[in-house]
Amino acid sequence: MTTITPHLTTLPNGLRVVAVEMPHLNSAEIAVYLKVGGRHDSRDKAGLAHFLEHMIFRGNAEHPSSLELEADFEAIGGCINAATDAETTCYYTRVHPSHVAEGLRLLSVMLLSPALSGIEIEKKIITEEALEDINEQGEEVNPDNLASRLLWPGHGIGMPTIGYLDTIAGLTEEDLRDHMARHYVPENAVVVAAGQISPDEVFTAVSHAFAGWSGSSPPCQEPVCENQEAPGAIFVKDSDSQVNLQIAFRSFPRQDGRLAAARLMRRILTGGGCSRLHLSLRERLGIVYSVDAQLAAYDDTGCFAIELATAPENLSVAVAEVLRETLRLATEPVGENELGRVRQGYFFDLDYSRDSTFDMQVRYGWGELMEMMRSIEEDQAEAGAVDAAAVMATARELFSPARLNLVAVGPVKAAVKREIAAIIKRYEADFRELS
Repeated sequence: MTTITPHLTTLPNGLRVVAVEMPHLNSAEIAVYLKVGGRHDSRDKAGLAHFLEHMIFRGNAEHPSSLELEADFEAIGGCINAATDAETTCYYTRVHPSHVAEGLRLLSVMLLSPALSGIEIEKKIITEEALEDINEQGEEVNPDNLASRLLWPGHGIGMPTIGYLDTIAGLTEEDLRDHMARHYVPENAVVVAAGQISPDEVFTAVSHAFAGWSGSSPPCQEPVCENQEAPGAIFVKDSDSQVNLQIAFRSFPRQDGRLAAARLMRRILTGGGCSRLHLSLRERLGIVYSVDAQLAAYDDTGCFAIELATAPENLSVAVAEVLRETLRLATEPVGENELGRVRQGYFFDLDYSRDSTFDMQVRYGWGELMEMMRSIEEDQAEAGAVDAAAVMATARELFSPARLNLVAVGPVKAAVKREIAAIIKRYEADFRELS
């Protein structure tokens, strides 16, 4: 099995650089990570981090518009992209191994000399994107955004990363440049290259491209105050044939050791055709097409969210089945065969990631940024140490009713809401019996 080892250096200006050699491949992935995202926006500037990410593409000192920028990346085998989430912003592309240095230079031109022109056009584009999450009455219908509002009320991490219609409309060039001055600084960034690369050549290329980057230390982020004591629920009426359901449990911070068990629990519940909720909701009851779970971990909080869509008349049954399975994990040890199968599937996925330049730049680039750089072997060892007792203990904590938040978007009748309230009450009573 190929062992992948990252090489690290830090430039005099504080910029960290990670080079991940994967000589068995024929491509390279390069990226710049910044530790700034939606949680760093204030309410009146919600969406600022995401808006700036878009504006970086609208020309710079070398490229009058996005067309010339895209053409230069395409000429070296790339397709520049970016993403903003709650805590990070990333600019990334695949490039041909022979053009890694040029790709890194183009990234530096984007980030260090943006024109920030065409703000009003970009507002229209992002407004259209935001409208996808709003119904005819102007209400939020994105279950992720609604769940975040329940999980972290009044905090930036609980706001939609894209912002709100009023905040998007109010953003100015001054806001963008102030945001860049505070957060787009070397100390707050990591440059990474993974694939068929030479670490020394990467370090030299980054040093040349980013040597002129400077800035003060980034501001401290506001911590999350977690004070939920009882289940929460939001029902939003929407004219759809199905109800989109999300049951989101407030989970653990990024450094919490219980995440290893939580990763396996996600697979036990929704990790394929043999998973518990797939067998229950689809194969036995036939009330969903698919069911999935997502595990998010941040600096000081997290979320374990189970998501599905079902017909309105099946909603209460779906809620009952999901909570039956979370309660079961908290009260019954997982069988060794089931746990072993799930663990082995996780090991296989980790091994598959050795063939992906994208996965490796995320693992080691994002990992360095968040002080979570871990090898595949470390992840495998951690998961290998998780036994049935650890799964049950973690489930008792994670799936506690005091961590539960339910979001349902669609045509939900009052009688169904009452049924769901009764189901949650029974769930609370069942959990009280555990203590």
